Amino acid sequence: MLTQTNLRVLDPGDLGAALALLESEPVENAFVTARVQAAGLDPWRLGGEMWGWYEDGRLRSMCYSGANLVPICATPEAVRAFADRARRIGRRCSSIVGPAEPTARLWRLLEPGWGPARDVRAHQPLMVTEEPSADIAPDPLVRRVRKDEMDAIMPACVAMFTEEVGISPMAGDGGLLYQARVAELVGSGRSFARFEDGTVVFKAEIGAATRHACQIQGVWVHPDHRGRGLSETGMAAVLRYALADVAPVVSLYVNDYNAPARAAYRRVGFREVGAFMSVLF
Repeated sequence: MLTQTNLRVLDPGDLGAALALLESEPVENAFVTARVQAAGLDPWRLGGEMWGWYEDGRLRSMCYSGANLVPICATPEAVRAFADRARRIGRRCSSIVGPAEPTARLWRLLEPGWGPARDVRAHQPLMVTEEPSADIAPDPLVRRVRKDEMDAIMPACVAMFTEEVGISPMAGDGGLLYQARVAELVGSGRSFARFEDGTVVFKAEIGAATRHACQIQGVWVHPDHRGRGLSETGMAAVLRYALADVAPVVSLYVNDYNAPARAAYRRVGFREVGAFMSVLF
């Protein structure tokens, strides 16, 4: 049987079909789903294009092309089409990130023209939980960051980003976009921290959030306070807020080589259900 296939840039009229596809895998797609729910499919508001892959007139796969290149529910045939389009327009993203298998396929096709990458993290376990562990008591000093505490939280955010990604978020535009993102999370009540004498000793954010799932990101403990169990009790506190106020499923993904963090997250109640992959430029 012959199957008619085609790729095109989605527009606002495709919003219903796009959301239905995104919500078919609510945990893996939380980041893109949250963006689409907030901005729709207009490229200017979305901050990039959404490419749709159709089979017999039905939307089967997508790829978000903005600051990140993100394959969504991507079949092998769709990945080839996304790679062809990405090669034609050239690299505009700072990373490729998504479920490990389609992201690996996409990178194999793009690497000859786009490589070498600054870093490839081929296996980042995706972890989820619907309830916290009873074995770890939430840190009562972890709370929402207030809007008047931006000057206190920013150094911790910059330190976390630099440690995790390998470059400072203050480079390029002087950190304007990064500061705006931190301010957005603080303003929406999704930035959490423990302060001691005005210094952040633990922090984390609830980044992407939909009605089905949310994603914890930016977990960081001040170097002078590591080894005290703050990552576990702090995460237990953030997890309590997330499940009570945001979504019934909480997720995160972590580098596979970070064995202490993976063990800590398991103790807090997370389990591994899949894997992401990140290619950093």
